[in-house]
Amino acid sequence: MPAPSLADNAPLIVIDLQTGMFDGVHEPPIHEASAIADRARAVIDWARRGGRKVAFVRHDGPAGDPLAPGEPGWPVWPALGQAVDEPTFAKSVGNAFSNAALGDWVAGQGAGAVVLLGAQTDFCVAATVKGAMARGLGVTVVSDAHSTLDSASESARQIITRHNDEFAEAGVNLVTTKALVGG
Repeated sequence: MPAPSLADNAPLIVIDLQTGMFDGVHEPPIHEASAIADRARAVIDWARRGGRKVAFVRHDGPAGDPLAPGEPGWPVWPALGQAVDEPTFAKSVGNAFSNAALGDWVAGQGAGAVVLLGAQTDFCVAATVKGAMARGLGVTVVSDAHSTLDSASESARQIITRHNDEFAEAGVNLVTTKALVGG
């Protein structure tokens, strides 16, 4: 299956894939953490090979939170291999576009669309999808490269599936890692 048609300049935005989502120190790792890291890395490599820009979004939690600036869980997960020239945009709410600098960066790419992956599906990923759409951007979500934790009423798998369905209903282009990167 060929990769779906995407604007050549649609940048990749990696949302909140921070150490605290993977290390299990303060909370359990996100669902399928190792596989999510592998898929994210494959998509990041795909973007770089195609000359797409890549940006990382990092959640800045409040003081005492495992994702608070300077805490061990705060940095972008090192296994993703963020390049020196790939920017990190901070945020303290769900929607990554709440940081105007991210919107300016996307606009600076001449992009009318973005590709999204990351954590957590039901919070920051969903909020960023809505934020991108509110800006008039086309949105592609890598459907198997975003994750979350179980809630009291749903498993992480159920939350991911439900949100993928909601994204599709809202007009988001969903694509799997394999369809996007080939192989």
